[in-house]
Amino acid sequence: MQDPNEDTEWNDILRKKGILPPKEVSKDDEEEELALQQQSVVQTYEDMTLEELEENEDEFGEDDEAAIELYKQKRLAEWKATQLKNIFGEMCEISGQDYIKEVNKAGEGIWVVLHLYIPGIPLCTLINQHLSNLARKFPQTKFLKSISTTCIPNYPDRNLPTIFVYLEGEMKAQFIGPLVFGGMNLKVDELEWRLSESGAVKTELEENPKKQIEDKLMSSIRCSLPTGKDGDSEDEDY
Repeated sequence: MQDPNEDTEWNDILRKKGILPPKEVSKDDEEEELALQQQSVVQTYEDMTLEELEENEDEFGEDDEAAIELYKQKRLAEWKATQLKNIFGEMCEISGQDYIKEVNKAGEGIWVVLHLYIPGIPLCTLINQHLSNLARKFPQTKFLKSISTTCIPNYPDRNLPTIFVYLEGEMKAQFIGPLVFGGMNLKVDELEWRLSESGAVKTELEENPKKQIEDKLMSSIRCSLPTGKDGDSEDEDY
């Protein structure tokens, strides 16, 4: 007599037509199928970011919640480790030999602010001071400085100070020459705003601080101007 649970093409046809009952699933087969399902679910977790896990949390069953929570904790720990690894907190001096490593190969998602300067230029000294303060304020951004000619041979002094902003080796912004910075009146929050516009730092400033100064200046000019009434009265006297 033919075994109805035997894996044959004829038995498969009979099962499809309902002549034979469905094949009995052995315990080993059930465990194997369950393991494959769990592997598939884990793969789904691994394909998702932390944000996607939060958004799709309702789509997973109760049995998956513990596994999801463990995986979320693992991803969060990995993210925190990456963030700690990328903390800089101070401005470093580099030479031309360090350029590729420190700028072009800074790492994924790392913003780099590079100041080209030479000693003895007051505005360069001021910007170095401001950037040192910003390096402490924004430790996720890499702040670097380099004597201009060590990075770029024959770089003209008239272009100093120069700031280049990079992300993953690609230049995102450049500030070249003293006029761009507004001279020695440059404030650290003004420089912070400039860098935030390029994306290098995430400022909490709500607007350009230089705009506030310009608005106050324009307001004082308007207040000092003569009103139109005096001029009109003089015209009427003639």
